[in-house]
Amino acid sequence: MNSHAAAARELYNEHSEVVDCVIDNKETDMLSDKMKALLNIAGKVQQSGKDVTQKDIDQAKNNGATDRDIHDTVLIAATFSMFNRYVDGLATLTPTDPKEYEPMGKRLATMGYVVPKNPNNDGTH
Repeated sequence: MNSHAAAARELYNEHSEVVDCVIDNKETDMLSDKMKALLNIAGKVQQSGKDVTQKDIDQAKNNGATDRDIHDTVLIAATFSMFNRYVDGLATLTPTDPKEYEPMGKRLATMGYVVPKNPNNDGTH
């Protein structure tokens, strides 16, 4: 999550503190009620998809979320939960210094998941 949080901070630019508010589950006026409702659903999916209630869905819809918004929220939360379990299961080593994620965040925000070309320009990676 650290590299994606760094990318989100880069994309939010001068409003980057919203990322830490979301991560730390702190209330912020910078999020719409729709986004708060969708994040509530995402947080429940992270624990178990069965934790999402009709009330959660109704709250999101009452705040402007579409079926597609809800679908995408569930899909993204479930996918990242799976990725995180996969990485954890492999005992992958990750940087412990948050500063190490800043260059990763810049690259993700500007290039996405594109693998940089070989500096030798021979077309290999």
